[in-house]
Amino acid sequence: MLELTVLTVPDCPSEPVLVDRLTQALDGRPDAPIIRRVVETEADAARWGMRGSPTLLINGVDVFAAPNTPTSVSCRLYRDETGSTGGAPSIAALGEALRHAAQTPIPAALAQAAGRSGLGRVAPVEGGLRAVHQRVLRAFTETGRPPAQADLDEAAAPYGTSGAEVMAQLHTADFLRLDAAGALTAAYPFSPTPTAHRVQISGGPEVFSMCAIDALGIAAMVGQDVTIRTTEPGTGTPITVTVPADGQTVVWEPADAVVFYGQQQADCGDCCSAGPSGEAAAPSVAADVCCGYINFFTSTDAAQAWVDDHPEISGRLLRQREAWEIGVHIFSPLLKPTP
Repeated sequence: MLELTVLTVPDCPSEPVLVDRLTQALDGRPDAPIIRRVVETEADAARWGMRGSPTLLINGVDVFAAPNTPTSVSCRLYRDETGSTGGAPSIAALGEALRHAAQTPIPAALAQAAGRSGLGRVAPVEGGLRAVHQRVLRAFTETGRPPAQADLDEAAAPYGTSGAEVMAQLHTADFLRLDAAGALTAAYPFSPTPTAHRVQISGGPEVFSMCAIDALGIAAMVGQDVTIRTTEPGTGTPITVTVPADGQTVVWEPADAVVFYGQQQADCGDCCSAGPSGEAAAPSVAADVCCGYINFFTSTDAAQAWVDDHPEISGRLLRQREAWEIGVHIFSPLLKPTP
């Protein structure tokens, strides 16, 4: 299922043109609903990834954006196959983008909290968000620990801000999580505290991942082979997954192991953590509603037995290749150099 999000400024005259062409390109596909979001400020444009109005996100990715295109609330123009410009991509261009995205579909449920509601986990360049975010991730890949505050300030300095200010913005947008004191509690895919999922990076440190999908995406993100050692919820049975950087020969032990993607059916209520400013986190943040319920199981039957015992958790079983592809889709772009 495709996740399609149209981002526009209020009363954008090109929005109906884009939606009409997109509807034609979809050709009646019932599994691709179009979500519309109105963006009014530059801060929200950076948060949601709007690079001019209208912007179309397909599974969280702006496939029509040129490299290093800044986010903004300005009007946006697209060039079609003939070289002419207009306020929306052509039907042919939209159709090609949809066909490409459909080749590696991401289940709709997985494009919610786990992937920032389909917006992906690549932080915007503006305001030092990506620079600081990548500094956090590289610290884990190199040392297995969060970076020092001085390192965050160094990454933020070229943007005229502080590491603490940028970290607070990253928390608000759920690129990472902070507690009320500003300490890091989640840096998807990494966890600063022990979890069930230990990941040994070849030639690097052992780290903990937030969930099974996060663990499966680490090899592609860091470009190194990894070995995941985890245990099945409820039984404690060991599970090992060896993931090469290219993903061609992932080895699962036991061979019938699967991944269950789950999340709480109801709002998380008191489980939502407060950020450094004391604000309550949105109930949909991954650390609160799904990270604890995306786990490895030894078999389909074992996973189903756990699901039957936990009716408060909704979700679905993922085949091995499907789970790996989702992890790669979410996490492989995070450490790529900024164009």
